[in-house]
Amino acid sequence: MTAPAAPGSEPPLALIDHHCHGVVADVLDQRGLEELLTEGTGPAGAGGSMFDTQLGFAVRRWCAPVLDLEPSAPPASYLQRRAELGTGEVNRRLLRAAQVEAWLVDTGYQPDRILTPAQVAAASGAPAYEIVRLEGVAEQVIGSGVTAAGFACAFAEALGRASANAAGLKSIAAYRFGLDFDPAPPDDGQVRAAAGRWLRDIETAGPPRLADPVLLRHVIWAGVATGLPLQFHVGFGDPDVRLHRADPSLLHDFLAATQGSGTPIMLLHCYPHHRQAGHLANVFGHVYMDVGEALNHVGARSAAVLAEALELTPFHKMLYSSDAFGLPELHYLGALGFRRDLARVTGGFVADGAWLAADAARVAELIGSGNARRVYRLDPP
Repeated sequence: MTAPAAPGSEPPLALIDHHCHGVVADVLDQRGLEELLTEGTGPAGAGGSMFDTQLGFAVRRWCAPVLDLEPSAPPASYLQRRAELGTGEVNRRLLRAAQVEAWLVDTGYQPDRILTPAQVAAASGAPAYEIVRLEGVAEQVIGSGVTAAGFACAFAEALGRASANAAGLKSIAAYRFGLDFDPAPPDDGQVRAAAGRWLRDIETAGPPRLADPVLLRHVIWAGVATGLPLQFHVGFGDPDVRLHRADPSLLHDFLAATQGSGTPIMLLHCYPHHRQAGHLANVFGHVYMDVGEALNHVGARSAAVLAEALELTPFHKMLYSSDAFGLPELHYLGALGFRRDLARVTGGFVADGAWLAADAARVAELIGSGNARRVYRLDPP
């Protein structure tokens, strides 16, 4: 929901965040906040701080005023003010300051710690829609007492229930195996055998974690069959990622196999493979991409990354996302930075005489919200 513009000013570019996560509800100390400023498994090493990063500097510069602090307030002052306001008020202020019209929320990561889509909607004043993680559904099924022979049927039923009101689906195959999986769907016998191996592994290894390439292919193809937009994590992110196996060009044969399905394939994050993702969006009609959380993490270099992503990507195939998790600062910075960077990049094209101003405005609307509204079939505002 976009706030009214001040007299004499233009309203901000309408944005739909087509991939993000909820925010934490618990109180964060310095360690807890810094852990959420990195894609790693913990805070900075001895003697360091995650405030000493492009993202940390951006939080101090741009989020501090939303919390009634001077720009670039010291980390200690920022943390103190956060504590004074309380988590609920910090979440409310920063989510609303983002002025995002709708959130598409991946609920598959640490769901017990973060706000649900309904709670995100209440805090932000904008609607929120669920994105269902395929691997999470499979893990719930395999832990429910199902047999190897019954896994495929039970998964199909569970996915049907989980996706009934969802805006889309997501796979994290990139960091459970890699994007270099066999592009063909497995047959029934392969699925039964793989489910049996997984059940035996759970007996000795503990909680289920889907990493078997056969079962990953099965759940991905089941996702394709729903017709819902199917998101893939690509490139930078989780510490489990092996970056060379998270290159979207590895999906080429899978994309060729699915191009007649009618299912949109959404490549998320993509950095540092954003040019490869742009190529795939250019040559496959059902492929879309974004640059996600990369813009937050590269900080002052973000406009350059966005400009590179725009080199090959058709303008009706790029979307906005923040991939923000845990900290509402990330939801706010994602929106703030994307608006600034897109205006800077396309404004440069106009200033150079390469684009018309009207074309720049139309492209901004497509990327900011129009493409997401069309692909995910969202209701008009």
